[in-house]
Amino acid sequence: MAKSYSLVPLALFTIFFVHALARTPLDSRWYDAHATFYGDMQGGETMQGACGYGDLFQQGYGLETAALSTALFNEGYSCGACFEIKCVNDPRWCVKNVNSITVTATNFCPPNYNKPDGNWCNPPLKHFDLSMKMFTTIAIYQAGIVPVQYRRVPCIKSGGVRFELRGNPYFLMVLVYNVANAGDVLRVFIKGSNTDWAQMTRNWGQIWHTGINLVGQDLSFWVTTSDKKALEFVSVIPSNWQFGQTYQASRNF
Repeated sequence: MAKSYSLVPLALFTIFFVHALARTPLDSRWYDAHATFYGDMQGGETMQGACGYGDLFQQGYGLETAALSTALFNEGYSCGACFEIKCVNDPRWCVKNVNSITVTATNFCPPNYNKPDGNWCNPPLKHFDLSMKMFTTIAIYQAGIVPVQYRRVPCIKSGGVRFELRGNPYFLMVLVYNVANAGDVLRVFIKGSNTDWAQMTRNWGQIWHTGINLVGQDLSFWVTTSDKKALEFVSVIPSNWQFGQTYQASRNF
């Protein structure tokens, strides 16, 4: 009689292995910083922001977000990066038995040079202005500000990279988001079905633009993330595309 082997243990091992691999830090070292919060428990005041993402709930970021100080924001290139953060060295205010949280950079915490003391977002300070929901996960609300440690971790996303089209025929702007792994985009090239590849210019946050009129053409993209990994998205947007629409690729980083 032939032996029968169950595939359940193998399947479970595969799930756990993939999950553990996805959570492997991009940089295993922990760095010192501080954290505060802004907005309310429903995410008020955290929507929109300096990365160009708009409604964070619609785009899949939700409340697991942070505004970065100048030292971390990197003039907007850090938008989309994911950070693991833990409250440290403050037993009075750190929530017990909470290891860490993971957030995506979606906004900028601006400096205030008229207030050099007590402004945690002034250079060269490394600071995270979290949503209230995320802050109160690791710290007591009344603390206001707590010391934290952070490290870069892979972004885990559902589905493919997304491209939202804005602008006009002579100034096409593309928001690139829902980017997995490194999360933050370093470089974008665009190609119409009747044109050659052209490098896009970062406009602000993760919005990239070109002055080439590509109306009526299929659009392809070549996207490079901060870890220098690159993917080509061929004809990800059909020729009948419209401004204000979002298109999702079938692959991700």
